Amino acid sequence: MSRPRLLLAAALALAAAAFFAFGGHRYLTFDNVKQQQAAIEAYYASHAWQTVLGYFAFYVVVTAVSLPGAAVMTLVGGAVFGLLWGTVIVSFASSIGATLAFLSARFLLRDWVQQRFGAALRAINSGIEKDGGFYLFTLRLIPAIPFFAINLAMGLTPVRARTFYWVSQLGMLAGTVVYVNAGTQLAAIDSPAGILSPGLIGAFVLLGFFPLIAKRIVVSVAARKVYARWRRPARFDCNLVVIGAGSAGLVAAYIAAAVKAKVTLVEKHRMGGDCLNTGCVPSKALLKTARVLATFKRAKQYGLKSAHAEFDFAEVMQRVQRVVKTVAPHDSVERYTRLGVECLQGEARITSPWTVELRRADGARRTLATRAIVIAAGARPFVPPIPGLEQAGYLTSDTVWDLRALPQRLVVLGGGPIGCELAQAFARFGARVTQVEMLPRLLVREDPEVSEMLRARLADEGVDLRLGHKAQRVLANGAEKILVCEHAGREARIACDAILVAVGRVANTSGYGLEELGVPLSRARTVETNEYLQTVYPNIYACGDVAGPYQFTHTAAHQAWYASVNALFGGWRRFRADYSVIPWATFTEPEVARVGLNETEAKERNIPHEVTVYSLDDLDRAIADEEAHGLVKVLTAPGKDRILGATIVGDHAGDLIAEFVAAMRHGFGMNKILDTIHIYPTLAEANKHAAGAWKRAHAPQALLRLVERYHAWRRG
Repeated sequence: MSRPRLLLAAALALAAAAFFAFGGHRYLTFDNVKQQQAAIEAYYASHAWQTVLGYFAFYVVVTAVSLPGAAVMTLVGGAVFGLLWGTVIVSFASSIGATLAFLSARFLLRDWVQQRFGAALRAINSGIEKDGGFYLFTLRLIPAIPFFAINLAMGLTPVRARTFYWVSQLGMLAGTVVYVNAGTQLAAIDSPAGILSPGLIGAFVLLGFFPLIAKRIVVSVAARKVYARWRRPARFDCNLVVIGAGSAGLVAAYIAAAVKAKVTLVEKHRMGGDCLNTGCVPSKALLKTARVLATFKRAKQYGLKSAHAEFDFAEVMQRVQRVVKTVAPHDSVERYTRLGVECLQGEARITSPWTVELRRADGARRTLATRAIVIAAGARPFVPPIPGLEQAGYLTSDTVWDLRALPQRLVVLGGGPIGCELAQAFARFGARVTQVEMLPRLLVREDPEVSEMLRARLADEGVDLRLGHKAQRVLANGAEKILVCEHAGREARIACDAILVAVGRVANTSGYGLEELGVPLSRARTVETNEYLQTVYPNIYACGDVAGPYQFTHTAAHQAWYASVNALFGGWRRFRADYSVIPWATFTEPEVARVGLNETEAKERNIPHEVTVYSLDDLDRAIADEEAHGLVKVLTAPGKDRILGATIVGDHAGDLIAEFVAAMRHGFGMNKILDTIHIYPTLAEANKHAAGAWKRAHAPQALLRLVERYHAWRRG
């Protein structure tokens, strides 16, 4: 603890000790106050200002140090100063003292509490940041909750001090008036219990719900204002219209149909969206073929004298499309129609909060009236405004699947997951791949050693990595393209036959009515939503890539549940979207998978943690498979087995991470993983070995020394 904190803690402790040492707790009793009432009133009659100032200062100190007696002092205020001035004096003194107690708790304990329990308090902090005033006001209106506890607890939260003060001033006023008024009748009261009757306490509790009711009213008024310029249909054609048939849209429509709602799903391109047609499915099919080729090249590692594979790149790409066609029935119109979803092909445009206009390819139009709308319009590859790029031509993760001839020289622009996956795949097919990344390392969201493992593997496989290179312009020289970059203050030129842009994705937010409705966008250029995935219009929701904050198929499906359920049943109960345990993987070789915090994030956010690392070069199955490289890295709370996050680098990391996802989601830790039987020999044993490494680091050494002595004694 720092010196200023020690001094403040010592001052508060001395004040509390002095209070009890000099009998303050005996003076501030109900019986003593009644006995001294006449003397106090007499002193006030002859020394008015001294009495007011002394009372005010003492009240502030008692409240600031959280000493017992504030309620009795409030009675004194009413008895001596009357209802009006007693209320004024007590109101300001109690609010100032409460704020000082609040600031003391914040200064002494907030940093420690947030560092130690920050992950568990994340949802509370978020709620306080947004609606702290409402929550504080509610608590202040219920005198059954000790005010000093509220002061100290709020000091540990992100609520602003000025907000705390004025809300406390207002929220405590009702209780102050009751006690001050009781003080004006002090002689007729037998005990403090007579002040708050069960009926009055019940009234205060009901009053405590007022801020929550007020919040609902405010939300309702805001909604009415938003809806004011729109005419609500007299009846509706369906309960829900879903725009976009990608992962989020399909799940939202499926859930609505499962609960027997009438739902219409509109898609302007192909069912299945990016994941099926241009993303997850085709990329993994391509990566598998590339991995087979890489395995042939490692034949000697498996005891084979030689192995050779001939391939035609066009046939490889045809196989990719065959895989897409095989998976397509899972996302087809026929399947979803059987499930009860009305599937429509065409362009959707939201024309009002309750109407969606569908325009078919033949020009025909149809307007659907709906109670709620879910926007699941997805995202598209982001193409940076690099001079000359448009004229020279480029590929993206959407268009690369049209290739039938392998580019001999390929530049991959971007060092994120998509860029790394495709750079490795094309290098394995024999293209001369140059990967350009403006940042100093690949996969910047991962820990540095993870990035280095992947960098080394890509370099070994022939990828020319240009890290710290910022693309400036593209020159076209016939069929040849030249990417001009800036690196360390110098110009670097890279000649190639094709450029694959893989620098991220941007949400599809235009072209279907959001601009006309005035639906705002976030700073990340996604549709702005609240914690229930509602837009500014409470009956219009957004989920998946178009809403963020994650752009994964599995998180899109996760959000879709919340969006559809809230859209259909939000009038009865709403659910906040839960992002507490989100896993992801990069499907390079080795794979990189993560859930929760990594070490870099924990350090940046000052979250206390311990790190356990198990190297896969010691795992029997990995050795047998010639895949003995990578690691399992787990972050845990200091001295506990609670998992804060895990990173796995190695073969099938995307599968292995599921055990840690389950552990974090359902609250079991490293001890439970260690207690779980894992089949031998499997890659999944790596998780158990990591738990074992954690256990060894936390072995009770003192107890083990005693046990050692016991065994020595047993041997004689």
